[in-house]
Amino acid sequence: MTPPSPRNLTRFNIVGSSGSGKSTFASQLASLLDLKYIEIDAVYWKPNWTESSDEEFFSKLKKALSSESWVADGNYSRSIPVKWEYVQAVIWLDLPYWQIIYQVIKRTLRRSIKKEVLWAGNRESLWKVFFSKDSIIL
Repeated sequence: MTPPSPRNLTRFNIVGSSGSGKSTFASQLASLLDLKYIEIDAVYWKPNWTESSDEEFFSKLKKALSSESWVADGNYSRSIPVKWEYVQAVIWLDLPYWQIIYQVIKRTLRRSIKKEVLWAGNRESLWKVFFSKDSIIL
């Protein structure tokens, strides 16, 4: 199989650790290239921070990725066989640990103070991010 020409790359997956800026970079790249932006967290999460089953997640993800061109953000390693069936290029954001921690704290404070609605109506809380066993920082 011949690799696609860089001029024809239209399906990107942006990966990196939590807080590395995947969503920010992916949405900006999609806007710059006039491509559809797919936020994989929005595909995965259900109300009340309920996780989708693999069957639900993969079905919704396949539907989201079925368009001809897009920029998707997110890791979800179990979704690699689904995503990489479609993807043409993977961009890995590899930032220093201190920068990721800074970005996570800054993002969490902003989201919590402004009560930003995330995927499926969910909101981040300072308690969950800083003190729970599900802490993104821990």
